[in-house]
Amino acid sequence: MSPDYSPGTQTADWQAQRTAILFNENYYRGIRRKTRRRRLILAGVGAAALIAVLAWAMKPAGQTGGGRGGFARGAGGGGPVPVRAVAATTGTVDVTVDALGTVAALNTATIHSRVDGPLLKVPFREGQLVKGGDLLAQIDPSTFQAALDQAEGQLSKDEAQRAGARVDLERYRGLLAKDSIARQTVDAQRFTVQQLEGAVRADKAAVENVRLQLTFTRITAPFAGRVGLRQVDPGNMVHASDANGIVVLTQTHPIYVVFAVPSEYVPQINRHFSRGDALPVEALDRDGKVVASGKLAAVDNQIDTTTGTIKLKALFDNSDDSLFPDQFVTARLRLDTLSGATLVPSAAVQRGAPGTFVYVVNADNTVSLRKMSPGPSSGDLVSVKDGVRPGEKVVIDGLDKLRDGAQVALIADSARGAASPATPAPPPGQRPHRRHTASSAAPSAQPPAAPVRMTS
Repeated sequence: MSPDYSPGTQTADWQAQRTAILFNENYYRGIRRKTRRRRLILAGVGAAALIAVLAWAMKPAGQTGGGRGGFARGAGGGGPVPVRAVAATTGTVDVTVDALGTVAALNTATIHSRVDGPLLKVPFREGQLVKGGDLLAQIDPSTFQAALDQAEGQLSKDEAQRAGARVDLERYRGLLAKDSIARQTVDAQRFTVQQLEGAVRADKAAVENVRLQLTFTRITAPFAGRVGLRQVDPGNMVHASDANGIVVLTQTHPIYVVFAVPSEYVPQINRHFSRGDALPVEALDRDGKVVASGKLAAVDNQIDTTTGTIKLKALFDNSDDSLFPDQFVTARLRLDTLSGATLVPSAAVQRGAPGTFVYVVNADNTVSLRKMSPGPSSGDLVSVKDGVRPGEKVVIDGLDKLRDGAQVALIADSARGAASPATPAPPPGQRPHRRHTASSAAPSAQPPAAPVRMTS
């Protein structure tokens, strides 16, 4: 039986539901207002922080001083700029060219069989050093020995026939002198002797050919070198037409390094060659360590028009096997040596609108922008053709805030080693190297921290 609701009860329930709905709407509306207010506050704080950061970043460098007695960070900040400087020195520079090179064996031979037959043995050890004439492979000689015996038997038979024909010819000539035989018989016998002599010569040639084929069953090293991995195992049938051969032999004592340099150095190289000068070449590994020293052996007869380079070949003794065929090395060719050159750290050399320049520290602790002409570089040092004199101090750190005529304060730095002003010049016996770089031909807006070797 369903409950009986009166009209008054229905009205009360409806009012209670309406009150609950209104309460919930007011509650959630308040939450949304608080969330919106909190977002607005966070957005305002973020915008203020962004404006503060932008204002600080756009503030002139001269207004960021460290207070009374502190150094200014800009050239026009009213205070000296802290910098590090080092004095220009005098030394010797080797003018060198660095290029990527490939090690090539002096001689390379793929050992093939010249006759067909079963391979009996391969007496070498893979990777072994062998001498010229050492046995590398032995092919079954029995077939060729039998052919040699047969050829020698045919030769003996023909030689016996030729001897009998010669005896008959002498007998016929005696009878012809007594007019006891026809001349025609004598002539026929003479031709028979000549025919048999030709057969004997052919037999001798056949014997020599078979004997030569027999020697081909012993495959020996044509020169001293190192053997590689064998391509055929004993017991297999080998043929003279095999593409891979039996083994590859390379001669590595001495050895070549082939590399290419820009064609602009051809006149200088040819000038040394014409005088008979030996141009030293060093082979360096990927870490820049010298692994072998040699000399330039050959220059190609034409320039590669696609790269504008010319190939060179250097010869190395390689007695310690430091170089290996097809190894990649850096070849350093020394073209000349400059003595008494003025040297400055490469960090001091700047390139920009004025050209190539350095900042020189004056006696009154101001700097002057000095244009200079760079010469050969040697590691972290660059030779100067003109613009800087030995003993003058050039700025190597703090260059970004300097301007011509700016006041500076020198900072001592004993931890910089060679860059420190107290560092002495290199000993006369140690000559730095010049590395020709691509940046020397086309100056960039920002100088490299260290010279970059040119590879071609």
